[in-house]
Amino acid sequence: MITGSRNNIFDRFFKQRESLIIQYKNGDISKREYIEFNFDYIKKMNLQPFQRIDSFEKGIYTYQYYNVLAKYAYMLAVDIKKRGNHPKLYKEYIDRANYYYHLKDKTTFKLLKLIDFKNVDAYYIKVQSSYLKNKLYEIVLKDYNNIVLHSKSLWLLRILKEEGVFTDIIKKSIVDSYVNEKY
Repeated sequence: MITGSRNNIFDRFFKQRESLIIQYKNGDISKREYIEFNFDYIKKMNLQPFQRIDSFEKGIYTYQYYNVLAKYAYMLAVDIKKRGNHPKLYKEYIDRANYYYHLKDKTTFKLLKLIDFKNVDAYYIKVQSSYLKNKLYEIVLKDYNNIVLHSKSLWLLRILKEEGVFTDIIKKSIVDSYVNEKY
């Protein structure tokens, strides 16, 4: 259980997250701005990710922490690639993004273990990206509002199948416009 000031930190984090989701859905901010604002907020919070995931809040915060860092690093890599120079710097940002995505996937597993894989649906999603086609899947935590996780990890996919929560179908993502918008 989270108490005291830590509870306030999570309350503020979830309110900020919800506010950004609403702004994005309403078209007030772009996907790029959504990522940048999330990145800035996580840095401003000055709260590191949790190694021990023993509460839902810690799990979602840590997932978001690594997801935001991965997306931000990937966004910077794309910017560098578009300019057509600094291939070494591009690779550094891609490697950093992949590292954070891996930590995000480990957190996803810990979170799913915490809730004992109960009321979880997972499936491949329709994507416009040929690179992500038949790779990106969605994990929906049905007991929680606005909690949709994504991965392309093969080891996590194997576990989802073993736990009987992955359906081998392709569906439209719950957050389709976000997933398919470039940044």
